[in-house]
Amino acid sequence: MALRALSRRLLTAHTKVRCAQSRWTTPSRFFSANTVSHPSNSIQVYISRSTDPYLNLSIEHFLLQKSHPDSVVLFLYTNRPCIVIGRNQNPWVEVNLGLEASDPDSVLLVRRRSGGGTVFHDLGNVNYSVICPPASFDRNKHAEMVVRALRGLDKIPHGVRVNERHDIVLDVSPNSTSDQDSGMQTGAEGESEVKTFKISGSAYKLTRARSLHHGTCLLSSPHLPFLSRLLRSPAAPYIKARGVESVRSPVRNVGVSNAEFEGSVVAEFATMYGQQQQVEAETLDAATVAAIPEIQAGVAELRSRDWVYAQTPQFTFSSHPTADDPRPRPDLPTDLPALFFPTNPELDPMGALDAAAPGLQMTVRHGQITEVTSPSMDSGHSLADSLKDLHLHHIDDWRTYLGSENESVARWLNQLFRVTG
Repeated sequence: MALRALSRRLLTAHTKVRCAQSRWTTPSRFFSANTVSHPSNSIQVYISRSTDPYLNLSIEHFLLQKSHPDSVVLFLYTNRPCIVIGRNQNPWVEVNLGLEASDPDSVLLVRRRSGGGTVFHDLGNVNYSVICPPASFDRNKHAEMVVRALRGLDKIPHGVRVNERHDIVLDVSPNSTSDQDSGMQTGAEGESEVKTFKISGSAYKLTRARSLHHGTCLLSSPHLPFLSRLLRSPAAPYIKARGVESVRSPVRNVGVSNAEFEGSVVAEFATMYGQQQQVEAETLDAATVAAIPEIQAGVAELRSRDWVYAQTPQFTFSSHPTADDPRPRPDLPTDLPALFFPTNPELDPMGALDAAAPGLQMTVRHGQITEVTSPSMDSGHSLADSLKDLHLHHIDDWRTYLGSENESVARWLNQLFRVTG
């Protein structure tokens, strides 16, 4: 509940700031497919004043699809607290869904349309998107643009650069006395090594006619102490996934305001592309795009459970090591049935899916359990009889499907997977 209270206070405070009209922006007069696709609209800059992640990602997708093939577009937006997973990621691996679901009013779960890893958005960071012709695309080009924008603010006492993974990082000197990371300690006595912190990660989407590079920049997020809890799934040690897994890195806030960052990025973008014309940022909000059916359809799709969960690539869940996934597993709860604790020393827990193998094994495809293997209970009943063909994202409480005779198994699965009720 502390996370919910904190998020609401931040939402109120940031809304007051963001409603003020900046001198370098103007309200969009007529935002439509015709205007964004017109050949004369070769340089476009938009800033969203909505904090709805579903809406902002749908505006971004609309710009990717509708903007003129020869145009360059900058889109900046800030979202309310949310976890955003990549197009090919597994939410049961990336996110502590039980924690996220326990407070859905505070932290949303969103699957974007581009690849890459999981990121956390809140009102203390700004997201940037650059859309350009494929011939102009380079993974570092616009990350370097953001680096120049940050350096231009002349407020950052650390080295900022693009690393080999195309992330933007801060190299923090041990002599630094500035602390912008909500609890992270720097400058301890005796330290001599420069520490590197990630402040911005990127993802990409390439089509035949257009290319998209988007990223998020941590500016003043107060949620950093919560990230390890939200982004560490208790089910991950049991899952072998085909999708993309995130690469975890130490993170840190930059320590500048959203408005300062927005203004500096717009200015740097104008320097890159606007030599022959004046570049003016237009502001968008929910009312601006309310009549655009493609955007509203995009919002509905991103909000749907089937998009968030059923787009997950196939994965396997195994309570014990297998030949395909020999990783050690965490200790199991001691109250699980005997079938989870084989006493026969000749039983090979590394064997293939087999009715004689211990514990529980499941194959899940697009969120649906397509194969279940477990030894039969003393009653002759198998867990497979109860679980096969169920959709994980439709299970609010495993006790509903496993019954009182499997109460301990249901409690364990509730701890690993999402519980909303």
